[in-house]
Formats: sequence, C-alpha cells, structure tokens
Amino acid sequence: MVTMQDVAERAGVTKQTVSNVVTGRVAVRPATEARVRAAIAELGYVPNLVARSLATGSSRTVGLFVPTVSVPFYADVVEEVEDALEERGYRLLLCTTRLDGERARRHLAALAGRSVDALLIAGDQDLTGHLPLLADARFPVVLCAWEAALPAGFPVVTVDYEHGGHLAGRHLRALGHERALVLASPAHTVRAAGFRRAFREDGVELPGDAVRTAAEPTFRGGFAAALDALRDRPDTTAVFATHDVLAVAAVEAARSLGRVVPDDLSVVAHDDTPAGLLSGTALTSVTLPKRAMARQAVDLALAPARPGTAVSRLLLPSLTPGESTAPAR
Repeated sequence: MVTMQDVAERAGVTKQTVSNVVTGRVAVRPATEARVRAAIAELGYVPNLVARSLATGSSRTVGLFVPTVSVPFYADVVEEVEDALEERGYRLLLCTTRLDGERARRHLAALAGRSVDALLIAGDQDLTGHLPLLADARFPVVLCAWEAALPAGFPVVTVDYEHGGHLAGRHLRALGHERALVLASPAHTVRAAGFRRAFREDGVELPGDAVRTAAEPTFRGGFAAALDALRDRPDTTAVFATHDVLAVAAVEAARSLGRVVPDDLSVVAHDDTPAGLLSGTALTSVTLPKRAMARQAVDLALAPARPGTAVSRLLLPSLTPGESTAPAR
C-alpha cells in the first residue's frame, strides 16, 4: 500500500506538506501542490479516510435527505449540493425517504449518531415530526426547500412558495382570466393560497371548489383530478398546477376533452423543471432558484452561525412565460 511518506519522498517534500495538500487545511504554494498531486497520481495514493477522520475529528462527509431523486427538482438540488461539496473537498452521503415516514425516521435515527460533518434536509414531507431526533446531533443541521411551517431551532434556506402561487395568479389575471382552477399536490396548500390571494386582490373571489387536490402527486393522479375538474366546470379558462408533472397532466386532460392549450385553456406550471417539456408545449412556469438555494444551504452547513443565532433565508421565485398561456376569451 502506498503511504503518505512515499508520496512525500517522490515529490521531494515533507509528509506534513502532503497532508496539507490532501486535507486542504493549510495553503501550499501552487508549484509545490502541483508536485504533490503529480506524485499522488503517479503512485496511485489513496488517503486513509478513517485515520484522517480520527485524527482531525472531521469525516469530510455531509449528509443530504431528499424525498426522492425521481423528481427533477430534487435531482437538481442533489447535483448542486454535490458540486458545492466537492469544490470544498467534501463527499456527499445521500438518503431518500421515498415519502415513507417510517423510513425517514429510521434514516434520521441512524444518521444522528453517524460521523458526518453536517446534515442537509431538503423537503419537509414526512420529516417534520422526526426532527426532534436531531436535537442532540453533534453536527450542524440545515433545512432547505421547506414549505411547511418552519420549525424552531434550525437554520433554513427555502423559497417563498406562497409568492410563487401569487405570481401565477397575477399572470393569469393580467391576461383577463376569472374562471380558474388550481390543480394541487396535497402538500402544496401554500402555493394554492398565494394563487387565490392574487385573484382576491384583483376583486375576483375563487369558489371553494376551485382548488382540486390530486390523490397522488403523479401524472396519473393529476390527469384524473384535472379531468374531473374540467368536466365539473367546463367554463374554466385557466389552470394553475402546483408542480410540473401536474401541469403536464392538465394539458393532456384538456386535450382529451377536445380543448386546445392555450387557445381554450391557459395552464401555468410550478417548478420549471425538464418534466414540463413532456407536454409538448413550452409551459409558462414559476421558476425556483433551486441551485442557489442548494449552495446557500451548503454554505450555512459548513460555516454555521453562532449557537442561538436564528438564520432563515427566503429566496424569491420568478415567472417564466411560455406558450401555455394566452388572453382569456
């Protein structure tokens, strides 16, 4: 096995210099670092991570919880977190809850005693009630993409989801739409509330049944809910879907009823992920600063605030116009 001493002799430096290059704790002159890295590559040296962890008290590993990686929004968050960590010399330990509360509890309980330097939790589904498991964690915990009520005691970097719904509503009101529906995932009540507020501010009160909740946040669930809603209210001229998959489902449900998007029905999506491309129409969508959110969460995790200092960052979404909305007839 190649040792750190072997690398030092090949590069003509001290063992401590090699350690400084590998850990990144102490700056090394560029020319010296280049020699050390060339020696590492030539000899095939692999650092003993366990020994380094014991010596420094740092595992150079950060955990990340997401509900799933099958949703493009969370896939983007994972990629950005991994890139940000790699730039700082950290590795990513990824856990998915699969929207299973018991699975989430088991993962959190196991991770609370694990040697990680920090933990990021993206998305509040099935996790809010289990956060007390982390009360005595020996590492910083940062929440991001949090849509439910913010729990006390944890730094948070999230998006103003209510403002996202409000942007969608303002856009449709500017186009003259009055008879609108919200096609919502069960967890997206805040987005729906923002949408209704935009109409209310413009003198239009949407009826109670204007918000239709999909039984499951999938294309199948969205299609069934959209089909029922459009049949119940055939005079509807616009739909706000609280995420892209539901928007695609709404477009397909409208087409199955012989309606043309956007001539007969305008559709606004939320999240602006590649899933929206499946509709065949460039969707007007609320765009979330998910990559900026992921990087800011990493920054907070690796440079935590002083104990007792509450940190809450609320990033603003924007609206990206597409081809799925048009003036109301």
